[in-house]
Amino acid sequence: MPADQLGQLRHERVDHRFKALPPDADGLTVAELAAERRSLFTGGFTTPVLALSAESVEHNLDLLQTYSERHGLAFAPHGKTSMSPQLFTRQLERGAWGITAAVPHQARVYRAHGIQRIFLANEIVDAAALRWLAGELNRDPDFRFIAYVDSVRGVELMDQALTAAGATRPVDVVVELGAGEGARTGARTEAECAAVADAVAAVTTLRLVGVCGYEGEVPNADGDSVRTWLRRLVALTAAFDAAGRFADSDDVVISAGGSAWFDAVADVFAEVPALSRPVLKLLRSGAYVSHDDGHYRHLTPFNRVPEEGALQPALRLWAQVVSRPSPTQAFLNAGKRDAAYDLDLPEAQAVRDARTGELRPATGIEVSGLSDQHGWVRTDPGVDLEVGDWIGMGLSHPCTAFDKWQLIPLVEADGTVIDYIRTFF
Repeated sequence: MPADQLGQLRHERVDHRFKALPPDADGLTVAELAAERRSLFTGGFTTPVLALSAESVEHNLDLLQTYSERHGLAFAPHGKTSMSPQLFTRQLERGAWGITAAVPHQARVYRAHGIQRIFLANEIVDAAALRWLAGELNRDPDFRFIAYVDSVRGVELMDQALTAAGATRPVDVVVELGAGEGARTGARTEAECAAVADAVAAVTTLRLVGVCGYEGEVPNADGDSVRTWLRRLVALTAAFDAAGRFADSDDVVISAGGSAWFDAVADVFAEVPALSRPVLKLLRSGAYVSHDDGHYRHLTPFNRVPEEGALQPALRLWAQVVSRPSPTQAFLNAGKRDAAYDLDLPEAQAVRDARTGELRPATGIEVSGLSDQHGWVRTDPGVDLEVGDWIGMGLSHPCTAFDKWQLIPLVEADGTVIDYIRTFF
């Protein structure tokens, strides 16, 4: 990302738009506030406040960079996890091929911040979005964009919209092979994929460059079933290449890889045979940046292959005890508007004593539910927990944690805030 665009983010003024930031910082730029290196706990931040571990983010970025390089994979991390230009920049600096988007709005955010390669891991049939895309491709000959297609009707809609928009460059597309009956998007059979590829070949507004899919939607997924589906993906790519379907492309793209099975992707993509053109083996895992304390902690491939390393959870939500109505119950001032809760409830991990400032493990403390602005806490009898104490919670599913916070303190292990991560949702 161009330095001047990152600089614009750092010169944004802090005010009421950003949750939890110190009220006495109003009017400062983000850069000025970061330079003050305030303490998350004593620097005037209001609760609840989401913090991102500086050390864990760096560790995770380095780990996936070396993993991708070791396994011969290109990397287009899914930016929807954080939607943060600063984190995109760090990923690109570590060799990422580009950034993956889920919807056209995300692609617009990426382009506004100078991203030159975007992989849209979804079908796009919105005429307004395609009109915008045609304009971007016409304007910038160095911009590369790749999108899914999985139906003849989808190809027809794309062609109509791009023709009406006066597109002068074809949009690169990859045929999506569905992960099975009952899975998410994607043509269900190889014959259906071939029909979609035929439809692409019949128009001038699209160019077929590869095959793709998402192994995380394989029904009742396990190592064997995921690898079986991935081998279908590889075989389809090879068959399309043998049939000359990629004749107009400079490379052949084969893409998969969420955050739960990228070890299987690495294994099977190592089996891709030599093709008529260079092969871009594109991994798309995105949740690794912050990892989590729930869903992905249990599913990370590094649990299965520990010698590859280990990701570190980087997000922690701090809230205060505002009510202690009984010896076994307490309430926090953080709820659904602050914490990810779509997969797992927050996990109580640490308590900061309001009287002494000391940190201790949250032993005997459990988050049992969430209201809009309250966290329900159940405690074991005799647990020392008072009104005013801070509770630090690990979160599950980073996508729905980041989307609730637009400016997130980046915090060192001792609580010093060294920067602020801007997000766009």
